[in-house]
Amino acid sequence: MRAPVFGDRDPSRAHWMELFFDLVFVALFASVWWSWVNLTFVVNVSPELSGRRLSVLMLIAMFAVGALALAAPEAIGDRAWLFAAGNALLRILLLAVWIRMSWANGTASRIRILAYNGATAVLWLVSIVLPAPANYVLWALAIVIEILLLTLTSGSWSSLALDRLNVEHLSERFGLLVIIVLGESVLSIVAAVSATWTLAAGLVGVLGLMITSGLAWSFFLYGVDVMRSGLERLLAAGDARTIRDTVAFLPFMLLAGVTALSGALAEAIAHPGEPLPLVLAVCLGGGISLFFLTNAIIARRFGDAWRSVLRWAVPAVVLPLLVIIVGVVIPAAAAVACATAILAFVVVSAEVSARRRATAG
Repeated sequence: MRAPVFGDRDPSRAHWMELFFDLVFVALFASVWWSWVNLTFVVNVSPELSGRRLSVLMLIAMFAVGALALAAPEAIGDRAWLFAAGNALLRILLLAVWIRMSWANGTASRIRILAYNGATAVLWLVSIVLPAPANYVLWALAIVIEILLLTLTSGSWSSLALDRLNVEHLSERFGLLVIIVLGESVLSIVAAVSATWTLAAGLVGVLGLMITSGLAWSFFLYGVDVMRSGLERLLAAGDARTIRDTVAFLPFMLLAGVTALSGALAEAIAHPGEPLPLVLAVCLGGGISLFFLTNAIIARRFGDAWRSVLRWAVPAVVLPLLVIIVGVVIPAAAAVACATAILAFVVVSAEVSARRRATAG
């Protein structure tokens, strides 16, 4: 039974302003993602870290990330100071590691270190005592400074990074992160089914799990090997800029696609007999499309031939977009079924092509 409408809002459905509010959390997620990338990279290029020192580093980082997690529900409200404090602690931690590792490399290296994590740590610390929206401006400025420095000074740190980069470690860390994000999607589906607990919700939940499984199948059977071999080729070629793009920037799009898809599936489970709001239809079809589009871009940056990439990328990127069109006019359960069928087609086609190539080889 549909909940009654009070005034101009149906409390059983997501309001447009709630969805706009969720976009702000995407920005917060970008901040957390960027911190994770920085910490993962500095550990990767620090082979001299002993197990004990690495453990201390991770424990301190966990306190900082714990602060971010506690602050997340009110990160743009009463707990903004805690969110800023967690980010500041992460920058201070990174600053200490970089100073120990490359302070002796000269003045230019020292200036970059102090600007990249020292200056940005100060911005996060100052933002703790500032009211909104001035604190948010400093947050954005801190991240922009780090991105610009990473983009504009790739050549200055490439020799250090390439000499120390561990491809196996980097591939494994990103693979584990994708497992975690897909796992969170599974938990979200289970929680939504448990909260609704109807046959229709259960069926949509099963379809949602099939979609999540299809993404996992595609990534772990093909994506991980592509990342490992691609990074090895880039490392051999000394292409630090492409390594930067495929490690620091592009994976965020992939995870954003999974996150958007998860939100759409939860709504479809809660209201399987009603069409999805436009923004959630975009999240459903667009989330799957963005996942494969990002993989296609990464594959091309790794040097895979256009013909090889387009063979699987065109159907994987284009077909899910059709779900956006039908998702706003057919029941959510049917839209999820369409998405499941499309993903099944993509996965089966990829498997058939892989087997043919293996047989021909």
